[in-house]
Amino acid sequence: MQENNSEEPVAFFSQERGWQDNANCLGVDPDLFFPERGASTREAKEVCRGCVVREDCLEFALVNGEKFGIWGGLSERERRRLRRARAQANKKIIAG
Repeated sequence: MQENNSEEPVAFFSQERGWQDNANCLGVDPDLFFPERGASTREAKEVCRGCVVREDCLEFALVNGEKFGIWGGLSERERRRLRRARAQANKKIIAG
């Protein structure tokens, strides 16, 4: 494991990625989760739908800035919207 002197959550995820062992997508062709631009994401999202580690997967993608593919059942565009919504909510909390 690399030493991490910053306050970033990378260390957490590098130590605790066991969630992947319980993922519905384990053993599924990874290409399904990285469709060509304009191609359907429906099949990948269906794999994610009932996954017990869906939230862990999504948080991993958000924290690590994954820009491509389906993670936690969300596309790149959907994750961008979620990041923006969270940032706005945090600003409101801080502004109090």
